[in-house]
Amino acid sequence: MNFLRLLPVILSFGVLTAHFSRANLFPLVIVSMLIPFLLLIKKAWVARSLQILLLLGALEWIRSMFGYIEIRKAIGDDWGRLAIILSVVALLTACSGLVFRGKSLKKRYHLDKTKA
Repeated sequence: MNFLRLLPVILSFGVLTAHFSRANLFPLVIVSMLIPFLLLIKKAWVARSLQILLLLGALEWIRSMFGYIEIRKAIGDDWGRLAIILSVVALLTACSGLVFRGKSLKKRYHLDKTKA
């Protein structure tokens, strides 16, 4: 069942892999393909690292969005749909990190330890 809970994280990195592939950034393609395999390690640092990487992925989508908007404006094409779609992709990528706040994944990645 944890696989289903982790699916948003895996899919987010899959979409980032496709994005980097389209941009011919093959080192980032390899890295973004391998990152989901970290989920097999049941350590707190894995969950926290993936949350940070997902936020960086969301920032990459926003950065790309502005670049693509400039291209669309330069050639006189409509850019509204592009902005909406990439904003949603960025939001979903960022929100994928929230899966680690669930009870079962907190337990799996040892995130439920309270510090008093």
